[in-house]
Amino acid sequence: MRKLFDVKKWIAEEEDWIRGAVTGEAVIATSGGVDSTVAAVLAHKALGRKLHCIYVNTGYMRKGEDEHVRELFKGLEMEVEVVDAGKRFYDALKGVTDPEEKRKIIGELFIRVFEERAKQTGAKFLVQGTIAPDWIESGAGIRDNIKSHHNVGGLPEKHGFKLIEPLRELYKDEVRKVGKELGIAEEVYNRQPFPGPGLAVRIMGEATPDKVKILQEAVHIAEEEIERAARRGECEIPWQYFAVLLPTKTVGVLGDKRAYGYTIGVRAVQSIDGMTAKYSEIPHSVLARISNRITRELKDHVNRVVYDITSKPPGTIEWE
Repeated sequence: MRKLFDVKKWIAEEEDWIRGAVTGEAVIATSGGVDSTVAAVLAHKALGRKLHCIYVNTGYMRKGEDEHVRELFKGLEMEVEVVDAGKRFYDALKGVTDPEEKRKIIGELFIRVFEERAKQTGAKFLVQGTIAPDWIESGAGIRDNIKSHHNVGGLPEKHGFKLIEPLRELYKDEVRKVGKELGIAEEVYNRQPFPGPGLAVRIMGEATPDKVKILQEAVHIAEEEIERAARRGECEIPWQYFAVLLPTKTVGVLGDKRAYGYTIGVRAVQSIDGMTAKYSEIPHSVLARISNRITRELKDHVNRVVYDITSKPPGTIEWE
């Protein structure tokens, strides 16, 4: 049983710890998600101008994510540097199909990009939003490696930083409590999780730029329709909800002609901390709207949509 979490006491202790641990300039890897944003605000309270926020667009982000991050940090009154590294990540993942290999390539390239940017500031400390499920699932010692998170098992053994991970022992529900206490907007601290490797692990098989464009639109449609349905009271907003692109094509019909297109899988789950999850019972009417929009708006690429009713365990929340 997890002990009662005293959020005010925890924040005060972590601020003091960060001030003592970071003796110079620091950079933080921020994605605009809950964990990295909470870590950034906490570290900024402790370090002020010594903290440099960097957002790396790997090319595998959701539609409109660059603008979201800029607006987010503007609202937080913090500066953020946006680095467009999409081509580097696409080139590095060319021909790669194994999910563990994807995660490790992304983790290593991610840290190399940060090393390059840190040279401009002289930073020797890297702040990350690593939380407990990240290192638990990445495995160590007697724990099995379920999947290597890019910020843990995906990191190269040698890099030029001392890692600062203030959220390392927290679970997602506790991170949200910290975000609320820090005064972060609810739409930010309650934002659904997004994997560090991004859409690269929501594309089964090789994650090519063309497939990224398809999936960005499918994810946007799935998120938008589920959020609309929740606002109308048709369903409860899931803990996490998204789409994946399957690697095989199937036969379909477009007009009166044979079509051969990809399959999109839709996934939605309810959870508290991400360690276990139950699939969300999304109404068929909502799923029908998602399917109709995806197959209509992506008719040149997708002709089939399926819904994943697997809980965790036995499945993981993400497919890779």
